[in-house]
Amino acid sequence: MPKITGKYETIFIVNATLTEEAIKGLVEKFTNLIAANGEIAKVEEWGKRRMAYAIDDMPEGYYTLVEFDSKPDFPAELDRVYKITDGIIRSIIVAKE
Repeated sequence: MPKITGKYETIFIVNATLTEEAIKGLVEKFTNLIAANGEIAKVEEWGKRRMAYAIDDMPEGYYTLVEFDSKPDFPAELDRVYKITDGIIRSIIVAKE
């Protein structure tokens, strides 16, 4: 039976007021989670950037983009983990064509 996978990309924003170690830890946590459930094509750490509007009174966030291939049920699990993790301000997962 062939492996059914899809191409996805996710951007998540980490609270920029955390220590450098904490930010690096969260980025590592999610890249490891994605790698364990799929195959990472590209990781781009955009670093601290000013957001278009303040979220929870925070004007900046640490942005990370990850492109990956995985089974179709994994993005829902990834989204669930984003939502319950302290330090993640916003996240989005998009299926690529």
